[in-house]
Amino acid sequence: MVELDRIDHSIIRELQKHARITVTELASRVGLSKTPCQVRMRRLEDQGYITGYTALVNQTKLGQSHIAFAQVTLDDTSSSALAAFNTSVKQISAVEQCHMIAGNFDYLLKVRTRNMAEYRQVLGEQISALPHVLQTSTFVVMESVKDAGL
Repeated sequence: MVELDRIDHSIIRELQKHARITVTELASRVGLSKTPCQVRMRRLEDQGYITGYTALVNQTKLGQSHIAFAQVTLDDTSSSALAAFNTSVKQISAVEQCHMIAGNFDYLLKVRTRNMAEYRQVLGEQISALPHVLQTSTFVVMESVKDAGL
């Protein structure tokens, strides 16, 4: 792999802000001509620095304005138990993010639903039913002050 330079980092930053930018405009912003910029983009993709492009969606307009973070503690943290949990949690569409945590609990889930009643249903029927879940604790978001996805 080639070590990234200042221009590579600039390309990545610009694409994070404006994924639909034209190559010509991107090249102008990072100080390259179109062809070298396109070559660098392709290399960054091929080497796995850029893994995809996506649309950021206003979840509130779609009726998904309730955000809660759920701490999850497992009753078993063996490799097979963690793998079973990891596989299963990916199937819950309301779980927007799942992170394994080094601390006094095992996972932190970001859960997005329409309202508290829907969250209670997701927690009670889906998250609590995941393999090896021993305990959960919920923190409800009152206001999103900064969200990279917005």
